[in-house]
Amino acid sequence: MEENKSCITLLPRDSAKFISQHSKNVFINEKGVKDISCLILEGLKSGEISKENFFNHEFLPKEYDSKVIDWIFVLNTLNFCFWRKRNDVHWEVKGESGYFALCAAVKRSLEEGTPILDPGYYSKITRKELENIFRSDSGTVQIPLIEERVQNLQEVGKVLLEKYNGTFLECVKQSNGSALKLLDIIVKDFVCFRDEGVYQDQKVSFYKRAQIVVADIWACFKGKGLGNFPDLDELTMFADYRVPQVLVHFDALNYTSSLLNSLESEIEMKADSEEEIEIRGCSIEVVERIVKEIKTQSPDLDCNAIQVDFYLWFYRRQHAQELEKVPFHKVRTIYY
Repeated sequence: MEENKSCITLLPRDSAKFISQHSKNVFINEKGVKDISCLILEGLKSGEISKENFFNHEFLPKEYDSKVIDWIFVLNTLNFCFWRKRNDVHWEVKGESGYFALCAAVKRSLEEGTPILDPGYYSKITRKELENIFRSDSGTVQIPLIEERVQNLQEVGKVLLEKYNGTFLECVKQSNGSALKLLDIIVKDFVCFRDEGVYQDQKVSFYKRAQIVVADIWACFKGKGLGNFPDLDELTMFADYRVPQVLVHFDALNYTSSLLNSLESEIEMKADSEEEIEIRGCSIEVVERIVKEIKTQSPDLDCNAIQVDFYLWFYRRQHAQELEKVPFHKVRTIYY
């Protein structure tokens, strides 16, 4: 008897292919794919895009030892939903917004003596304690979804204490240098990383934050030691709300007029809706095609979806004002 397809959860790459083949609201433009591929190919050849450059920021750790593994895990337990509407005030820490405000807040808490990397502490963390850790420069704007962040920390902290000797390093060791094995450990044992949905009766997955954990370890250790994952190319890009914005900017992704109008009106999209799943799935498929195009043009060049994702994400930050005119989908979710 043939197994019901809905019983099997496709991994992100297969999910993206399935979603892009059936998408009704989001479409891939091959000319845009080729245009981005040319841009990224130049960056790879010049060395602008390199794992040597990805983990350099004043609010990221400077000492790359085993303790950094716990830092990366805590950060990505909290790495979601920083967006605001056009007229809202930014949540900022140390002059940074979004992800780097999160980095700044974690770094500040460590400097203040808060044991934010210790699951013995954060498995019991209170909302009041986390609000203090994430206090903004203005003192009035709060990080979104604070209660969900408390729940995430408590959940993963308890699992680390019960199963992994109180450190995510144990998970990395048990993966035996396999990116897919580490991804599997994260998704199976830490529920808040289980970024899945159902599309046309098929279970699909994106695993945005879980894949970033692996990618950050790779980038932090520059592909060596604890960051040496021979099967790293099995990972996809990290389907969020910012990279699709860049893909639309480059005309690699096209939306139907009704979807575009909805995004321009800043109507919050429902999590797991058809449109949201199509935006995320088609974004992954676009990056898969970009990687394939680059490898076709330069077979000897090292290129993977992580490098493409990092480049596109930083491109958005560097051209934030220019990209303001491109609407992005807004969902209140813990997954990205």
